[in-house]
Amino acid sequence: MNFFIHNTAIIDRSATIGEGSKIWHFSHISENAKIGKNVIIGQNVFIGKGVVVGDGCKIQNNVSVYEGVTLEENVFVGPSVVFTNVNMPRANIEQKDKFIKTLVKKGVSIGANSTIICGNTLGENSFIGAGSLVTKNTDANGLYYGAPAIWKKKLI
Repeated sequence: MNFFIHNTAIIDRSATIGEGSKIWHFSHISENAKIGKNVIIGQNVFIGKGVVVGDGCKIQNNVSVYEGVTLEENVFVGPSVVFTNVNMPRANIEQKDKFIKTLVKKGVSIGANSTIICGNTLGENSFIGAGSLVTKNTDANGLYYGAPAIWKKKLI
């Protein structure tokens, strides 16, 4: 085993963990999730069924990455970021057949306490400021922040 799993973490049998990765306290990696190489998953993180986390990603504490979300390589997800996977959730209506995919392209940074609404693509190397609400696709290399998050400037 060439990775670290804290003894309080739960890893479902069909999940795969890449070499050099670290999974910390009270985190749960669900069935068929794929965690790449050299990934750091902080405390109290939930990785949903079938989620793909690319090589070199860093997911800070208290994040839930739900089914339908893909993180490409070298994505930074700040503390307490929220991903959604249904547009109109209801407690009394089963909607697992209506999950909407979200793609976070390589090199994206998402600031603490941001919310990413499902169905969007965050462009390569884009930066989402802390506390933002992402409701639309973002362009590569763009700086976005606010609620809703809007384009502020090109970074590169």
